[in-house]
Amino acid sequence: MTYTLAQIAKAIGQSAVGDTSLTIESVAEPAAASPQQLALASNPKYAEALAQGQARAALLWADADWQALGLDGAILVERPRYAMATVTRLYDGNWRQGAGVHPSAWVDPGATVADDAVIGPFCSIGAGAVIGTGAVLGSHVSIGAGVHIGDDATVRDGVRILSGTQIGHRFVAQPGAVIGGDGFSFVTPEVSAAETVRDTLGEQGDSAAQPWERIHSLGGVTIGDDVEIGANSCIDAGTIRPTAIGNGTKIDNLVQVGHNVDVGTDCLLCGMVGIAGSVQIGNNVILGGRTCVTDNIFLGDRVVAGFGSVILSNVPAGRVMMGYPAVQMKQHVESYKVQRRLPNLARDVAALKKAVSNTASSD
Repeated sequence: MTYTLAQIAKAIGQSAVGDTSLTIESVAEPAAASPQQLALASNPKYAEALAQGQARAALLWADADWQALGLDGAILVERPRYAMATVTRLYDGNWRQGAGVHPSAWVDPGATVADDAVIGPFCSIGAGAVIGTGAVLGSHVSIGAGVHIGDDATVRDGVRILSGTQIGHRFVAQPGAVIGGDGFSFVTPEVSAAETVRDTLGEQGDSAAQPWERIHSLGGVTIGDDVEIGANSCIDAGTIRPTAIGNGTKIDNLVQVGHNVDVGTDCLLCGMVGIAGSVQIGNNVILGGRTCVTDNIFLGDRVVAGFGSVILSNVPAGRVMMGYPAVQMKQHVESYKVQRRLPNLARDVAALKKAVSNTASSD
């Protein structure tokens, strides 16, 4: 894919300066850029490395002196990192093939696949499934019976989307994602040790050992528009009602979303987040990497949880959380400062005890 500097600037909604006819074949970091690549130098610190590369053009911050940097052309923007979203989209797509169904793919006669969709090698599409216009499925993708995928979806290699899943437009799934598997929901004939411990906060009582029986997942999954699912992430089907992911939500790699979870719009779930069953998550919530959320609680709109948080209770809207158990971030930071001072405090207390003891002995 090749664009002129002017064409890239137009896609971003900006104007290029200098030689706008420069041909750009791809993008690169400043130190590694060739004459045919656009260097991405979003701030002066990154621009220092331009001298190590051969770039003739770069994406720079708004008031950058592009000529002093030795460039023949540039695109100047207020928010370069935001502009990168458009630039990288222009050059992403070399893995796609032409429209049509690969000869090795299997499509049930009862499925509906848009004429301009791309169905890659060894895909399987079940009865009653619907694949929207402009959709692209990589190799070894499995689409269950009755699954509905909207327009302009990008489903990468090895994704599994099981029956009972309904997905909106412009969906993106990275390799290995699994959507619609059974939730982890089991029950015992009598009250189990887990239930007793939850009620008593630490005592098992007389709970006897007994077998677990599966509660089957019948609710499926509903996913809104503009949702992205990372590699090897899993979204479990709901038990009776669907597990739901709202419009615009982005889910990183290795994320687990349990059965009956309801995630709002424009949320960000970072790598290795784990959300237990029946959690209600508001809009614009951000969960940092390795955040864990216990079952049957709610997180209000605009909640932010720092890396490694373990959320064990309801969180009101707008609160910033951190720690295990998660508390307000300011409180966690203060507690951490005190914790770091504990060795010195212990030595001071020991010294005071010794001084008091010596004083008592001399008396």
